[in-house]
Amino acid sequence: MSNFLLYVEYTILALSLSIMSLITFANVISRFIFNFSISFTEEVTINLFVLLTFVGASLGIYKRAHLGFSLIYEKFNGINRIILTLFIGSLITLFFVATGYYGFEIVQSQMERGQTTPALGWPQWIFTLSLPIGCVFCIIRSIEVTINDVRNIRHKNASVNSS
Repeated sequence: MSNFLLYVEYTILALSLSIMSLITFANVISRFIFNFSISFTEEVTINLFVLLTFVGASLGIYKRAHLGFSLIYEKFNGINRIILTLFIGSLITLFFVATGYYGFEIVQSQMERGQTTPALGWPQWIFTLSLPIGCVFCIIRSIEVTINDVRNIRHKNASVNSS
């Protein structure tokens, strides 16, 4: 599951960044050479950037690349460190559950109202789906990292106790 999710995350990131770069470059060339702006580029780029942000956050959780304040965490040992790890993991997961829930409510509202994007005229909910989808990735990764951290703490405690 982890390797498959990693593949999906990297694919989404690569495609999003590639599309953003291509259409932005095409718009710059179009403005410079033809004095004509491609109207939808900003719309697509901004919405892909939201997707890129959430999937990137998910990958950051997996790689433990987010900044953290470890002074308090390092002062704890054994069961206290496990409790703190579970507490932090629960808070992060709860944040993304709430964000994803409200993001999905926005998607439903946009579907009911039939909102469309200004330049392309596409349903706005298609782009807004990146919020709950990104949150699902972050929830999965938060749970995965929390479980792995608890296992590692238990393993370290077991090896210290057996020495």
